[in-house]
Amino acid sequence: MEIKNLQKLVHKWIINHGIRYFSILTNTILLSEEVGEVSRIIARNYGEQSKKNGKEKEKENEDLGEELSDVLFIIICLANQTGINLEESFHKKLKKKEIRDHNRHHKNKKLK
Repeated sequence: MEIKNLQKLVHKWIINHGIRYFSILTNTILLSEEVGEVSRIIARNYGEQSKKNGKEKEKENEDLGEELSDVLFIIICLANQTGINLEESFHKKLKKKEIRDHNRHHKNKKLK
């Protein structure tokens, strides 16, 4: 699905189910919270952080995809609220990164 269609889908959901968008400030705080949840899952499942005592089955209850989707949903809300076309912005950013980073990454011996 194209990003512009995701933006339309989220907008329809907000109007039909969410009543209205939360304020930009609230959505920014919620974004920070959701990024923290993604970080916790990654730190405990892919990093060195241990799971908390008594939570051996913690991994079974965690869904990284769901948490990443929460982050994406809020990013789309913020884009909609501020009139940003994420698809255009993403392609513009990708082009900028291609020009800026191509040689830099190919010359990085740590990536070989």
